[in-house]
Amino acid sequence: MTVGAFSAATGEESDTITEHAQGLRRSLGRADLKAVPEARRALRELLRHWGKPGRSEIAELLTSELVTNALVHTDDDAVLTAVVEPGGLRVEVRDFVARRPEVHVPDTDDDTHGRGLLLVQSLADSWGVRTHGVGKSVWFELGAEAV
Repeated sequence: MTVGAFSAATGEESDTITEHAQGLRRSLGRADLKAVPEARRALRELLRHWGKPGRSEIAELLTSELVTNALVHTDDDAVLTAVVEPGGLRVEVRDFVARRPEVHVPDTDDDTHGRGLLLVQSLADSWGVRTHGVGKSVWFELGAEAV
């Protein structure tokens, strides 16, 4: 896993974090499911003093869902970025597969799969999919003050 600062304004990696934004960037190896709890820990550290109670836990849950989806449903690496500004948080997980994710209503017989994007849709203030020349980013945003 690689760590670096990330600029929300330019979308570029940098060596410093501005006084208004903090961030993290992690490279996730193909099918490396150990990256899921590592991503949660890194986000927890980033969000240590952020938002109302419960907001960072929601961010951790949604991040782990996006990371898991990228690692399970693609056969390639992924990149996690998170940017915290005074008013909110934006998390993106970029993979290098063009296939767009779909929100599924989970099968009642399968209690462990198919709920990731449904959780993101339900708990995030906003979310979406952004296509790139190669692949896509699935992202969500949470405001710091929402209850």
